[in-house]
Amino acid sequence: MSRLDDYVSPTEPRAVLLLLHGGQQHSTEPVRNRHASWWRMAALARSLRGFATEHDTALSLLQYGQRGWNDLDDPSPVRDARAALSELAGRHLGVPVVLVGHSMGGRTACRVVDASNVSGVVALAPWLPDGEPTSAIAGKHLRVMHGSEDRWTSAALSRAYVERSRAIAASASWTSLPGAGHFMFRHSSAWRRFVTDSVTDIVGVSSSHASYEDGP
Repeated sequence: MSRLDDYVSPTEPRAVLLLLHGGQQHSTEPVRNRHASWWRMAALARSLRGFATEHDTALSLLQYGQRGWNDLDDPSPVRDARAALSELAGRHLGVPVVLVGHSMGGRTACRVVDASNVSGVVALAPWLPDGEPTSAIAGKHLRVMHGSEDRWTSAALSRAYVERSRAIAASASWTSLPGAGHFMFRHSSAWRRFVTDSVTDIVGVSSSHASYEDGP
């Protein structure tokens, strides 16, 4: 069973951040707090508390029921994310949601961004295989960052996804983080700043600006 953990819960938030963690291509094992894919995003959630509190932004992290995508037409992480978005819509009527997903969480975010309460996606080293559908991104904002040394998911494919999305997205950008791998251990402050700057761009909460340059 999936679980939604709240890290910051203002009474009247200006925006909502929903974090989506990574997983595995094939696994029906339940997600546990000890799994690295979950606690990696839990660490990011903790690091975003100050930003969320300062800018009256609700901050939640979804824990999926199962670790795997399992190559299904209706993967369980997607079902779990849609259920979480429905719950957040009930709590925060009319408040825009930004999805922040790492690895498989980035793929999940790009599948559910078509929900009416979602304004956009911030995808960190996302798993976006060749042929991943882009239809859900129509009219929404897309921000992708990928480490240049990632050996687990493809920076080239995530950039190709962004390029294919440009014609239908409200806005779409791809950014390279030189020297960074997949797991966000190195350059953790750059990953975090990318999230806060992207949220600022998408929903307009103010943040100190950090500049990034698109890679080759």
